[in-house]
Amino acid sequence: MIPPQEASARRREIEDKLKQEEETLSFIRDSLEKSDQLTKNMVSILSSFESRLMKLENSIIPVHKQTENLQRLQENVEKTLSCLDHVISYYHVASDTEKIIREGPTGRLEEYLGSMAKIQKAVEYFQDNSPDSPELNKVKLLFERGKEFLESEFRSLMTRHSKVVSPVLILDLISGDDDLEAQEDVTLEHLPESVLQDVIRISCWLVEYGRNQDFMNVYYQIRSSQLDRSIKGLKEHFHKSSSSSGVPYSPAIPNKRKDTPTKKPVKRPGRDDMLDVETDAYIHCVSAFVKLAQSEYQLLADIIPEHHQKKTFDSLIQDALDGLMLEGENIVSAARKAIVRHDFSTVLTVFPILRHLKQTKPEFDQVLQGTAASTKNKLPGLITSMETIGAKALEDFADNIKNDPDKEYNMPKDGTVHELTSNAILFLQQLLDFQETAGAMLASQETSSSATSYSSEFSKRLLSTYICKVLGNLQLNLLSKSKVYEDPALSAIFLHNNYNYILKSLEKSELIQLVAVTQKTAERSYREHIEQQIQTYQRSWLKVTDYIAEKNLPVFQPGVKLRDKERQIIKERFKGFNDGLEELCKIQKAWAIPDTEQRDRIRQAQKTIVKETYGAFLQKFGSVPFTKNPEKYIKYGVEQVGDMIDRLFDTSA
Repeated sequence: MIPPQEASARRREIEDKLKQEEETLSFIRDSLEKSDQLTKNMVSILSSFESRLMKLENSIIPVHKQTENLQRLQENVEKTLSCLDHVISYYHVASDTEKIIREGPTGRLEEYLGSMAKIQKAVEYFQDNSPDSPELNKVKLLFERGKEFLESEFRSLMTRHSKVVSPVLILDLISGDDDLEAQEDVTLEHLPESVLQDVIRISCWLVEYGRNQDFMNVYYQIRSSQLDRSIKGLKEHFHKSSSSSGVPYSPAIPNKRKDTPTKKPVKRPGRDDMLDVETDAYIHCVSAFVKLAQSEYQLLADIIPEHHQKKTFDSLIQDALDGLMLEGENIVSAARKAIVRHDFSTVLTVFPILRHLKQTKPEFDQVLQGTAASTKNKLPGLITSMETIGAKALEDFADNIKNDPDKEYNMPKDGTVHELTSNAILFLQQLLDFQETAGAMLASQETSSSATSYSSEFSKRLLSTYICKVLGNLQLNLLSKSKVYEDPALSAIFLHNNYNYILKSLEKSELIQLVAVTQKTAERSYREHIEQQIQTYQRSWLKVTDYIAEKNLPVFQPGVKLRDKERQIIKERFKGFNDGLEELCKIQKAWAIPDTEQRDRIRQAQKTIVKETYGAFLQKFGSVPFTKNPEKYIKYGVEQVGDMIDRLFDTSA
């Protein structure tokens, strides 16, 4: 059982808690009542607010709609005013821009083009909206005047700033291809950069807005004149340089080929130095045309619309190209006349020019891409003309060598090398400098199927055959000419000198290798001919040595007194020898053997024969009492005879 005191305490505790709970419950009840009251009040307020909002909305919405309409009306008014301002501005364009247009575009191109844009828009507006308006005519006239000023400015800029390229700069441009060490490109500034940009802007405007192509004609005419004058200036530079210093500034010609001589070319017989200047000048002018034309196309590509570039370029280069082609044809014509005169040294002008034209042709073809067929065919036509005249010259030269007349007054009195021989060899040596060119000339005239696409080996064989033909013709002519001499010994010396000259000339140059391509025994054949002539010459001394030869001497017994007849024979032998020796030495001293080695060899051989024969004769009869005046017959000692022979072929002795 719970003690009474504890139970009483628990009761009090429970009663206290119950009382607290009742108080809490009472508080909650009061709070709920207040909350309900607040809710009722809030609902009442919201209902009142909603009512007021509805009243406000009913009064504001009409005002808002009215305001929106007013704003729309205001915007329409502003737009209308703006359009009116825009339209009115077109009516002011003429007066606003007239001063600028009248003063022209010089120095203020952008401002000028801006004014032209305004005028153009005004023209378009009046055409679309008021085609009968007098304002349309005003702006149209102003536009046309502005366009004319732009065309005039284009012409003025091109004329004022297009300069002739100096000869020295052109030569640097040409020689730049060969200078592998100096890789700095020589560039040409045809127009200052600022001017170029203005020209490009005007060009673009004239094409896009001006509907004008006349400026392209202006462009090509001005640039064509500068190109032509630049090339002519280079030619004049060569003439002036050659006349003042004798040596024009002449850099190496581009595109050297393997047939270009590395040694100094042999001086052409009878050539005028001015011909060499003309040739050099023409070759450089051809190279100059290629370089300048390339540069012109680069400039043109920036200024002229793409679809007009080829045609404009074709027109631009015509004068300069025609000038070169005309000069080339004049060279062909001069060569043709020279052939008629048998002046083959002048014809040689064609060879270096033709070689250079053929070497330059790939660049030419590249530059002329897109031009008319008539333009492209000009260089090939000139090359064909030069090949034809060159082949004609070679053919006529060979015939001329064969048919050169035997003019007695033209024969060398001393039996030395004939002018025909030296000229023929010099001509052939010149061909060495142009082996491929000369071979191609000959091949171009071949009608056989193998010649249609001839190789370098084929043309080399043709050239070898040609050289052998010339040498054969020369040999036949020399044989004929040698008969002009009455003295067979002089004929022999003449043929010896000429054959020896030919052989030595062949050996000193590449001619011998060319000859050997088709005639391998040529060298041996010439040596045999030379030996034959030496033997023929030596026979001229038989009439001297025969007097004292052992077989023609009288036989007598030593110690036995000579009979009168025997003494007379010995006297005749001495006299015949002396007279013959003196006569031959006198005659043959005036003859010439230019080759020192051959001269010494022939003298020595003759001296040996004569001295031996005379020595034996003198030993046998020198002490024989065949006369009371031995000094009258024994005029020369053996060594004296040798000395006399040593003075043969020496006009200075």
